Amino acid sequence: MKNLIVLLAILLSSFAYSQEITMQGHKYFVNGQQLSSREVKEKLASNAQALELFKSGKNKASLGGMFLGLGVAFCTADLVKGLVSDEDYPGPATYIGAGLLVVSVPILIGKNKKMTQGIEMYNAGLKNSGDFEDLELNMIANQNGYGIQLRF
Repeated sequence: MKNLIVLLAILLSSFAYSQEITMQGHKYFVNGQQLSSREVKEKLASNAQALELFKSGKNKASLGGMFLGLGVAFCTADLVKGLVSDEDYPGPATYIGAGLLVVSVPILIGKNKKMTQGIEMYNAGLKNSGDFEDLELNMIANQNGYGIQLRF
């Protein structure tokens, strides 16, 4: 009976450990299988703080990408306008585009840090939940007989 309980506890802890999310570049993997962002969010749903950090990083990526795209569009539009007409090239649209490009850089730099922190927080929670520190095995006896009590 003891062997069965120990085997069950080891299997449960290895199952929790096997769900760890790893990052390789900008891709997420669990047990060698790639996950989409939606699937990562579903896994992170069990840890609210990790999910919030991950979502914050995704929002920063969207916002930074929008500023980057707008900056490139303004600069390109002003360049084309300067090439096909007699107006001076570095016009106001170029300066607006350059400003948007400068604003997008710090936003995009912080996104990876937030998403990585969310994944690390989730993985740390998994490792803590598989520990045997909160596992309690007791022998009990009452009017009905003897037994084993396992608390976790």
